[in-house]
Amino acid sequence: MGSVSLKIGDGTARFRRTSICSSAVNLLMLFSVVTTNLFALYAFSSHSQSQSPNSPLLHHSQNISLVSQHLSLILREIDTSQRKLAQMEKQLLGYESIDLSRPNTVPELKLYLQRHQLPLGKDSRTGITEMVSSVGHTCEKSPDLLSQYMSYKVFDKCPDDWSLGQKLVIRGCEPLPRRRCLAKTVAKQDLRPFPESLWKPVGNKSVNWSGLGGCKSFDCLRGKKLGPDCFGCFELGNEKDRFVKIKWKNDFLIDDVLSLGNGKIRIGFDVTGGGSGTFAARMAERNVTVITNTLNNGGPFSEFVAARGVFPLFLSLDHRFPFHDNVFDLVHGSSGLDVDGKVEKMEFLMFDLDRVLKPGGLFWLDNFYCASDLKKKEMTRLIERFGYKKLKWVIGEKADGQVYLSAVLQKPVRV
Repeated sequence: MGSVSLKIGDGTARFRRTSICSSAVNLLMLFSVVTTNLFALYAFSSHSQSQSPNSPLLHHSQNISLVSQHLSLILREIDTSQRKLAQMEKQLLGYESIDLSRPNTVPELKLYLQRHQLPLGKDSRTGITEMVSSVGHTCEKSPDLLSQYMSYKVFDKCPDDWSLGQKLVIRGCEPLPRRRCLAKTVAKQDLRPFPESLWKPVGNKSVNWSGLGGCKSFDCLRGKKLGPDCFGCFELGNEKDRFVKIKWKNDFLIDDVLSLGNGKIRIGFDVTGGGSGTFAARMAERNVTVITNTLNNGGPFSEFVAARGVFPLFLSLDHRFPFHDNVFDLVHGSSGLDVDGKVEKMEFLMFDLDRVLKPGGLFWLDNFYCASDLKKKEMTRLIERFGYKKLKWVIGEKADGQVYLSAVLQKPVRV
């Protein structure tokens, strides 16, 4: 079967079998060796015929010099051939930097990443001839964690290792490879019918508490700040005033924002990250479907959001959003958009948000924390690049003395 190798290129990892090129590599190496030896033999024979038989010392000295020259020539030829072979191998095998044939690569990962030829040849609609699995290109930086993640008993229960998968996702290994094992299940016996579920407490037994730093109940998380948009956010009694009552001048009422959409807000995307789904819950009460971006950083956010009856999307903000262009009527974001404080990363993120927002759709920037005057100017300049119409724009301080920017912006039609 040969080994399997990885190609790093367009954000995904592509894999091919090495058996397709083994014969070509062997033939090229054999041709190189035979050629260099024939050349050396010809050079020796032609030179020896031209020497005078009456000068044995001179003949010996010249032979030594000739041997040295041809040895250097052969070594250079071998080095050139090896470099050509390495380049040919990369092209034929389809990898650039990682060879999955190394000993610590588990068989399941190799099997998952093999190419599979279509049984009827080329597909007339798509033009493809084979099915290709993929993993995030940054998985190459975590080969040991990836092999650990793919180590399990096939057709049996998966290890309780969702936190290992999230660790890979946070490191950029996204999407993760699929697995052939059964994920751990949790009996969700206390779930409420919708819409009652939006504001009823979620039971401790409805979530998987493994990998969450020792907490085994929501009481353990009480009063903890788990992110810029989650300070006691699992206590729904504290969440009931959000988006329906104004606490600071930077806060906007959800009904006021919806009115700016002239009744055309139907589906939205919440990328605040680290919230408990309250924005989506408020929108659900108004017949607007909102997808909530989540990761389980310090708490069971994904399961909590789902238990409330709204849609969690387990995805890091470094990943390109898995939606087609111009599909959402509204995008809601806050301080979580400031990815690692790097302006370039925020630019990539903002342009992807602009891509999925439809023309005429609303971008609600909700209490974006301006850590400095420079940060405020960077965000302002970035927003101006899109040519959005400013429907609401407020910059102000809260009780903590920090400056926040809130805005509702309308995406223009671009021809």
